[in-house]
Parts: sequence; C-alpha cells; structure tokens
Amino acid sequence: LPGNPPVQTKKALKQRFLKLLPCCRPKSIPSLSESKTVLASAVLFSPGFLADSVEDEFELSTVCHRPEGLEQLQEQTKFTRKELQVLYRGFKNECPSGIVNEENFKQIYSQFFPQGDSSTYATFLFNAFDTDHDGSVSFEDFVSGLSTILRGTIDDRLNWAFNLYDLNKDGCITREEMLDIMKSIYDMMGKYTYPAMREEAPREHVENFFQKMDRNKDGVVTIEEFLESCQKDENIMRSMQLFDSVI
Repeated sequence: LPGNPPVQTKKALKQRFLKLLPCCRPKSIPSLSESKTVLASAVLFSPGFLADSVEDEFELSTVCHRPEGLEQLQEQTKFTRKELQVLYRGFKNECPSGIVNEENFKQIYSQFFPQGDSSTYATFLFNAFDTDHDGSVSFEDFVSGLSTILRGTIDDRLNWAFNLYDLNKDGCITREEMLDIMKSIYDMMGKYTYPAMREEAPREHVENFFQKMDRNKDGVVTIEEFLESCQKDENIMRSMQLFDSVI
C-alpha cells in the first residue's frame, strides 16, 4: 500500500507472497498446481489432530508449544482441515518448537533479501503477527493472521495492513511511522537495485501516502480515513483481490 506500487500479475504475486511467508516456506517453491497450498506437506499431530504415524507421535513429544485442536482452528479461521494440516507441517519444519521468536523470524525472513537488510521490516511484520504481544508467534498466531490476509474481507485485510503500519498501536498512523516503514522497505530491497533508488524516495512515498489518506489534513491517518481512501483506490482494491486464490 505505501506509495501504491504497480499491480503485479496474479502468478507473480502468488509466487512472491509465498516466498515472503516466514516459518512455512518450502525448501523450494513447487508449481502452484502441484499443491493447493504449496507451503508444506503431511499432517498435523496434536490433541485434536490425527497422528498418521509413529514418527509423527514421536515428533509431537518434542514440541514445546502444541497448537489448539483442528476443529477449533477451523472455527477461528477460514482454512479447511486439509489446508491447516499442510500449513502446520510447513510451520513445524521451520519452527520445531512450535513457536518462533523475533530473532528466528528475522533470520528466516532475511534469507529472501540477501541483498539488503530486512531486519527492521521483519520486526514490524513480527509485531503484526504477535497479536498478544508475548514476544513469540505460535501457529495459532500465524494461521490467524494468514487467514485474515488471504481469506478475510477487504475490510479485514485493510485493517490488518493498518495495524502493521500503526507501529505504536495507538489507532493512527503518523508520518514518522510511515517513514520508518518506508525506510525499512528500502533497506530490505538493498542499495544496489537498478535503477538506483534515490535517497529522498522514502519521504516522497510518505508524502504521497498522506496526500491520499489524510483527508482532514490533521497530520495523522485514522483507520476510518485509511479504509475510506483505500476503498476508493482502484489499484489498491485490485491488489487486495489478488490474494483471493494464493492458496
């Protein structure tokens, strides 16, 4: 949303989104037709999740955090039983203890941006997933956020994005917060891009964002202004809809 970048093709967006999902990335990205979720494979094994083998039962004994029952997660999210099973095995492949802390999250995320420094942006993203602010992201946290991003209504997705940008969670986005976000994105993309990024580009993006979103010109963007502005922007609406069939 910041700077309203060009809309990518659906296939390219799917592939990039899947690459950016920490904690459930596959070792290599298979074709989208090979798997409905392409995030991992196998089944869940936890109270309420059926263990398929002795190996699964042994692995369960080593997990520090056990997710909630499958039926409960189905009720809380918009994923099917099979999708939840596949997502959990992918999550556990990257996070054997069942939870991921901020440092682990940043390490996983950094693998996709070796040319830049993704640590700051990864921290912002981690905080958006860590909704109970306990310093860790469990499978429940992760799949809940993922359900909102991929299966939520347009308002659900925009509210999630607003929460990401509202760094101090006070209900409004300031220029300072949006500048921090934009700088973190530019840092993540690296200094050696082509064409080269201009030093003043982050501030220009912030000004464009506020010209579009700060409707009463009071220097902050509220959730009401954010939702209203985004819903009137055709490019943003198309971008939101591209997530409908990621998995």
